[in-house]
Amino acid sequence: MKARIVGMLLLSGAVALAFVTAASAAPVPEKGKLTDEDVKKAQKAATEHLESLKGNGGNVAHIKDEALEKTLPEYIFFSVRFPQYPVGRPPREGLKASNVFAVNKDGKVKALTDTKGLEELFKAGATAKEEAKAKDAVIAWGRLSQEFVQDGFYEFKLMDDATKVKDDKGGKIATATFVVMKGGSGMITSTLTFDDKAKLAKAEDDVKVKPGPRPICQATKLLDADPVVRRVAEQDLLIMGRAAKPYLDEQRAKAAPELQKAIDRIWERIEKEDR
Repeated sequence: MKARIVGMLLLSGAVALAFVTAASAAPVPEKGKLTDEDVKKAQKAATEHLESLKGNGGNVAHIKDEALEKTLPEYIFFSVRFPQYPVGRPPREGLKASNVFAVNKDGKVKALTDTKGLEELFKAGATAKEEAKAKDAVIAWGRLSQEFVQDGFYEFKLMDDATKVKDDKGGKIATATFVVMKGGSGMITSTLTFDDKAKLAKAEDDVKVKPGPRPICQATKLLDADPVVRRVAEQDLLIMGRAAKPYLDEQRAKAAPELQKAIDRIWERIEKEDR
């Protein structure tokens, strides 16, 4: 009987240990980090706010950025874009072709249509006493401000070596540069000036961006009788790469079977060449 009791106790201990081990192994969200549920709720609020406005619909996408989460943790940000190619979709009332929605923890939405509105948000919530915070702030700013020139075809890359912070009259001046890697050429250089109280005093963007090819009628020219026209159409679509997918899908849906095959072939090339 005694041996039976001891065996039961050992078994209970093993079960308890296994439970504790499993619990400790389960992933625990890092404090202050956004969860998928946070983003899902905020996106629902952003979409509902967009639907409450008049006009055609826009595309809502989460802007995921670590520096942004550190700088303005009380907000979750979304790009709200109305496609302009090959046919422009009119923005909803009070919005532009490219916008940013800031959603707070209560689900309240701020619609930002330019850097003026963005500057107000940063002045209210961003501080930078240390160099690291100033760097995060200017990167976060640049990540959002580029959305106002984004048409869905640009791909920007932060130039890490060009991100700098210098002291200025008790405050700091932070600079970051984002270079266009696809969809055109040029760069955007953002500069934030913080005063001696670590508050944002001024924000500036030097925008030098030129667009590359955009969808006009290239898909319909893939079977053109003129080989030069076909070659130009193919080249433009290859340059646009994956960003041209919505346009190609739209054109394919209303194309004859032969043109559908031509569109499929160009898309296969885009995927194969990882454009």
